[in-house]
Amino acid sequence: MSIRLVDCLATTPPLAEVFADRSVIEAMLRFENALARAEANLGVIPAPAADVIAAAAASPDDFDAAQIATAATASGTIAIGVVERLTTLVRERDAQSAGYVHWGATSQDATDTAMVLLLARVRTILQADHERLLAALRSLSDRHAATVMTGRTLLQPSTPVTFGLKVAGWHAACARGWRRVGTAFDEALVLQFGGASGTLAALGDRGPDVASALGRELELPVPAAPWHAHRDRLAALLGALGVYTASLGKVATDVMLLMQAEVGEAAESGGGSSSMPQKRNPAGCAVALAAATRVPGLVAAFLSGMLQQHERGVGGGHAEMPTIAALVQATGAALSAVARVAEELQIDPARVRANIDATRGTMLAERAVVLLAPLLGREAAQTLVARAAADAVAQGSTLREALAATRPLTDRRPPVDLTSLDDPDAYLGAAEHFRTQLLADS
Repeated sequence: MSIRLVDCLATTPPLAEVFADRSVIEAMLRFENALARAEANLGVIPAPAADVIAAAAASPDDFDAAQIATAATASGTIAIGVVERLTTLVRERDAQSAGYVHWGATSQDATDTAMVLLLARVRTILQADHERLLAALRSLSDRHAATVMTGRTLLQPSTPVTFGLKVAGWHAACARGWRRVGTAFDEALVLQFGGASGTLAALGDRGPDVASALGRELELPVPAAPWHAHRDRLAALLGALGVYTASLGKVATDVMLLMQAEVGEAAESGGGSSSMPQKRNPAGCAVALAAATRVPGLVAAFLSGMLQQHERGVGGGHAEMPTIAALVQATGAALSAVARVAEELQIDPARVRANIDATRGTMLAERAVVLLAPLLGREAAQTLVARAAADAVAQGSTLREALAATRPLTDRRPPVDLTSLDDPDAYLGAAEHFRTQLLADS
């Protein structure tokens, strides 16, 4: 499956294949074939007619996607072009059987159920990449459980953390996000079959029986009633994918910032530059962040389309198929990219330590206050440490050295022991506890 150049950073080959013209047509033909079989098994249509319909539906190459698309601009749905072509192919085989094509169904039944069938394939693809991602993040977190690094709050150096804890946070957020996605898939992957106004009136009192049989044929749950104008299940799925993609974007953002030359603590395999041979760009992060940028707007577009009129609406539903396809593929592109980043991410321990040392111990100012507060009182300790931190920066000394030179401490007997003040390993609190908890919870 070839991907258009304009889409190459917004999808993956497996997802592009799912939403390719042939795949969409096959999904719609699968619905029509299953409908005929279900109705024939119940005696609603003649069994020979179902056989002829099945034979005609088995040849997706006999359906011209360009002609179907052109017809859709006049009819407002791709279903009519598919059904008309299927009817023609059936008629060529047996004229009488042609009258049973699409029996009792409406266009939206075919398009909605086809989309559900496509989304079932999407779920399998995304699940595989999600499992790759979690395995890579867990391994990365375990390898760096003891790698102490500068914590950063509001983009400024803060108290120390471990890289293992940071990665465990990524892991847990992605795991929680996927659980929401899984629940939403469970709810959204249901049959759509309601006929013209959602009552299956054309099938008389056999409508519910046909719906149940059709669900069995397609291996889809049958909801309490058709959902033509009620798009909440799909909206919940797209919203969950939006949250999940944002969590992937958080991972990409952190890695991108750690890759900056001024920081230099991490590096993905990256990509080169067309003009600057020395560069190692965060290419995987770029793909993920591009997706995370686009997805919120796509979620909003779908939500806007939920305001559908009466039993079947105008416009809202018609906007859905490209929106769903774009959003799902963007999520998949981000997921594939971040999984690859996690699998290949390299950490530079020397640079991590150099950045800690570059703070001259000021990242442990909070620890100094904690140590001195019982002796001086919290406010006095806060003031003293703030002054010493400024002196350390101005004089090129460390916070420990600056504090040791202050009169409140030099005059105290016995002297205050500050020997371990600038040891970041001694001020990690519950970092390892939280790391293991995050991994265990996901």
